[in-house]
Amino acid sequence: MKLTYTFAILALIIGFSSCGNQQKETMASEEKQEVRDSVIFSFSFMGCNRVDRGDVQDSVPSTANKYVLERILAEMAQQENKPELFFFLGDLVLAESTTEKLNHQLEAWVSLYDSTSFHNSGIELVAVPGNHEMLYAREVFDKNGKNGKWKEFPLAGSTDIWLNYMKEHMPKDRDTVASTDTLDNRLTFSFIRHNVGFVVMNTDSYNPPNKKNPYGLEGMIPTDWIIQKIDEYKANPNIDHVFVLGHKPYYVDGKPNTGHHGIPEGPILWPAMESAGVVAMLSAHLHDYQRLQPINDSLGGGTYQVIAGNGGSSGTAPFFGYSTISIMSSGAAVLHSVGFCKGDPYTTPVPENATTTRDSTQLTWAQNPDVFNQPYTGCD
Repeated sequence: MKLTYTFAILALIIGFSSCGNQQKETMASEEKQEVRDSVIFSFSFMGCNRVDRGDVQDSVPSTANKYVLERILAEMAQQENKPELFFFLGDLVLAESTTEKLNHQLEAWVSLYDSTSFHNSGIELVAVPGNHEMLYAREVFDKNGKNGKWKEFPLAGSTDIWLNYMKEHMPKDRDTVASTDTLDNRLTFSFIRHNVGFVVMNTDSYNPPNKKNPYGLEGMIPTDWIIQKIDEYKANPNIDHVFVLGHKPYYVDGKPNTGHHGIPEGPILWPAMESAGVVAMLSAHLHDYQRLQPINDSLGGGTYQVIAGNGGSSGTAPFFGYSTISIMSSGAAVLHSVGFCKGDPYTTPVPENATTTRDSTQLTWAQNPDVFNQPYTGCD
């Protein structure tokens, strides 16, 4: 009987010891998990903050949606874990007319930006031009001088004006594609941060008029160089993720677009990005927030298209805000988009509308089961 009792005590001791070991192992595993999933670095992005022509005010010469811009920049700068980079993906100003207006508005925009707390936050601003900075609009008629339609064309001198005000907000360590007689490529570039390669496109590169195109063409990009740079980054063992950024997207409302709202070279560029395993194309232009992952069945997954054109311009976006991608030490890329319900009209200050999460997911290469439910907005 005493022997049996002794064995029972030993069993309990062993059991408690086993539980203790398991608990220690679990705690150690959780600690490793926390270490494994720590953030290497993060970057934010958004575009389209300019107001409509009918809403321009003399008191805001930058033509920015001032309340929204200042609020977004302040909230980003006040985060405990701030992003290292912030990509402003075009349409900072209204312009889209003359070099005089572009020059005046960009000068005012820089003055407004310099007055914000974001300016001294330590976050690196990477400014990317949009069609409102690169193009002008004119009415084009048919051969009979009828059926006039407003179209956009390259604005001569816009690249120089952009560089005059925004060069300091382009990475000093960037690689830039050489310009040619047919394409001014000074605003398309690439650079590396940590284990991430960024290829930044000017999706409306200046090209001069010619006999075939008497006003030049919108939507031009140096496709060959962009693809070459993507492949170069994917072959670099120190780079684990590649992102392509530009004002205009390729997928709009779930469908490829090669017209004014998209990229004419998209049918060439997108398959190349998929083949190279590019994580995502990040863009704006459409005044909305959209996340899409077109699946390439032959590759077993797909590159994402994230449109973050909900930076303050009028349009379909029910909320204004910005998006952040965090690169984790585990290898994951996590997307987190936040925003606040916009006012009516869209320039109305709405401090009572809280900034909350609107979309959050891991950007998996395999088909993402977390499909963004676009109709859901959280706004009335």
